[in-house]
This record gives sequence, C-alpha cells and structure tokens, in this order.
Amino acid sequence: MAADVRSWWARRSLRLRLTAAAALVIAAGLAGAALLLVVWLHASLINGLDQTVLQRAQVVAADVDSNQIGAEVPATSHAEAAVQIVDGKGDVLSSSANLRGLPRLFTFPASRSGTPHAHTVHDIPEHGNGTWRAVGVPAGTPHNPVTVYVAAPTESVDHGLAQLSAGLATGVPAVVALLTGIVWLLTGRALRPVDAMRAQTAEITGSDLSRRLDVPPANDALGRLATTFNDLLGRLDAATRRQRRFIADAAHELRSPLSTLHTRLEVADHHPESAHWQTLAPDLLRETERLNRLVDDLLRIARLDARPRLRTRPVDLDEIVFAEVREARSRTRLVIDQHAVGAARLTGDEDALARVVRNLLDNALRYAATRIDISLHTLHNTAHLVVADDGPGIPEADRERVFGRFTRLDDARARGTGGSGLGLAIVRDIVTAHHGSTHIEDNHPGTRLVVQLPTGEP
Repeated sequence: MAADVRSWWARRSLRLRLTAAAALVIAAGLAGAALLLVVWLHASLINGLDQTVLQRAQVVAADVDSNQIGAEVPATSHAEAAVQIVDGKGDVLSSSANLRGLPRLFTFPASRSGTPHAHTVHDIPEHGNGTWRAVGVPAGTPHNPVTVYVAAPTESVDHGLAQLSAGLATGVPAVVALLTGIVWLLTGRALRPVDAMRAQTAEITGSDLSRRLDVPPANDALGRLATTFNDLLGRLDAATRRQRRFIADAAHELRSPLSTLHTRLEVADHHPESAHWQTLAPDLLRETERLNRLVDDLLRIARLDARPRLRTRPVDLDEIVFAEVREARSRTRLVIDQHAVGAARLTGDEDALARVVRNLLDNALRYAATRIDISLHTLHNTAHLVVADDGPGIPEADRERVFGRFTRLDDARARGTGGSGLGLAIVRDIVTAHHGSTHIEDNHPGTRLVVQLPTGEP
C-alpha cells in the first residue's frame, strides 16, 4: 500500500508536489503557532487571575489582622470572588456573601512562602460545575491563627480562550488555503522558464544540434541548468559533427581502394583474354592490404572513441620497441638505430602501446630518406620515447594538425605509400588514454616525434 502511494505521488506534477509540500509546512507552522498562542494566553490569563486572587487574599488578611472582619466579608469590585476565613480547628469564621452558610470548602493548607501558590478547585456548591483558582494565606495572631481562602472562577478565561480557539479554527484553514493558492501561483510562475526550456528542447532535433536554449537573466539554478544544458548541446554538436566528418572521410578513404579493385576486376572479367593475372595479382593484393590496414585503423579509432577500459598491467616499453624495430627492419632497407633505447617500465595496455610504436615507425618509414633513430629513457617518472627520421620534416604550422584524423600533408605521396591519415591520430588517442602527451620537434633535417608516458598507473 505504501509503495502504491509513493508511486502515485511520484507521478504527480512537480508544481503539485511543491504546492502540497508548502501547504503542509504552512499548515503545520500556523497550527503550531496557534497552539502556542492558546497555551501562552491561557497561562498568561491564569497567572493574571492568580495575581488578582492573591491580592484580594492579602487585603482580607490585612483586615483580619486589624480585626475589621465580621461574620461576612465585605464585597469588593470582584463580586464573583469567593472568600472563607477558617480558624485552626477548621471552622468557618467568616465568608463572602456568595458562600454564606456553607461549610469549609478549601482544605489545602495556607502557603508560608513569600509568593503563595494558587490551586485549582472544582465544584463549589451553588456556583455550578466550573473551575476556580484559589489561594490560601495565613493571618491572625500566633495564639489565634486563621487562614484566608480566596477563589475566583476561570469562566471568563475559559470563555475568552474558547472564542479565540474558535476564531483560530476558522481563520487558520482560511489562511492556509489563501497561502496555498499564492504558492500555487508563484510555483507556476517560477516553473514557467522550465516549460519554456522544455518546449525549446523539444524543438531540437538530432539533425540540428546548433540551436541553444534561452538562458534566464537571473543567475539562479534555472540559469545554471540552461547554461549546463547548452554546454551539453555544444559537446553533442561537436561530437556529431566530428562523427559525420569521420564517416565521410572513412567513406572517401574506402572508396579509393574499392574502386581500384572493382575497376581492375571488372576489366579482367570483361576481357579475360587480355588479363595478365601474374601482373594483376600483386596490384590487387596491395590494394586489399591497403584496404585491410584502413579498416583496421577505423576499428581502432572506433574503439578509442568508445573509451574502453585499458587492460593495464606492468609493461616493459623497451621490449615493445625492440620487437617493433625487428618487424620494421624486415620491411625496409633504411637504417633503424636503436642504440639509445634504455629500460622503461610502466603500467599500461601492451597491445595499445605496441600500436603506438608501430605507427610511429610506419610514419618514419614513409618519410625517412636514409635512417631512423629511436631513443627511450626515463626522467622524473616519465618515459620519453623519440622516433626521429631524416625526411623532409613537418612545418611548424602543421605540427598539431597532423594528429588529426585523415590528415595528409602530401596527399598523393601518402596514398602512394599506403597511408590512411589515421596513424598519428591513433597514437595521440592511445597516449592520451594513458595520461601521456605527444608533440613534434625539428630533427635538422627531418622530424622528431616525441611521446611522453607516466611510469605510474594511468
């Protein structure tokens, strides 16, 4: 049952829930304030009545001490007060007119303190079933002590409190209803920008993420929410544009080898008598290898964009470098010098780091004239890997651009050597995932590709 109630409540509108919560708080606050008012006023009125009764008792006690009291206590402005003077034996010596002929009605002893304590008395004969406040003070002489009892009804106090309670019982719900209505209106006004943001958000489609929400002028929670949402839209727009550009570039890159394969196979199919398969097969094999490398690079980029968890473990980066150098030497006659490779142990993904070294070597093989130099050392908990070639070099203005996807500074040359323009982009993404950095320096002549990786766990 409780779960059903919570589920029902959770489905209500935010405006209704806020208004209901405010109404409960207002009702509880006003009810508590009304209760405290009634309690405080009752205590105040009773205290005032007690003071009146005590003053009357002290006046009567003074008259007793001066032997000015007869069989009947003279009336005062407080005609409703009830007075009895009782001797030490409990006999009534004198009383007010409204208690004439009645026996002793007050049995509590007289208070000997400086401030006598009043008592609540019920059911005084011939005076209904009301409640009275009574006080007893000592009087007379040590040889003839008496006690003066004075009581006053609490009817006026009870009547006033009853009227006040009735007024509060009527007024508090009316005030709660009025304030609830005001809260409802104010909540609707406060949530109006949220409705506007919702309407604007509904108009934003996946094909047009350039639109932004109107930010309220006030620097409040709604303004910060709109700003944050606009930042999110900006990131989504940038990611979408990057993805579309990547798809277009990938399609363009795939079209070239596929077109070459299709054209040559189509010619061989239409003119089988003129097809020289011994010369055609190596060309087709090169195109398929190029296509295979391109697909492999695209898959690697897609995995990096998906931000997979790296399979980290302690890795000897120098062993990876030696293994990749051996493989590269089998594919080239260029000199690859690895004498400057020292020990470097770090925590990372071995396969991903091997791909970094392989791509750096492939890039150097593509542009080097005679030799490639590789160095590796550790300094200040950072492994520094440098792959240098003696090729034409990279202009300083293009050194950051070459790490972009499908970037070629010499388009025809790169395509002729099988480059896809993704190698250095993959290097940067992998190094960044390991919390490292990449940059390019001059080699005089040629280029130095520098990779810095922390030796601690990424």
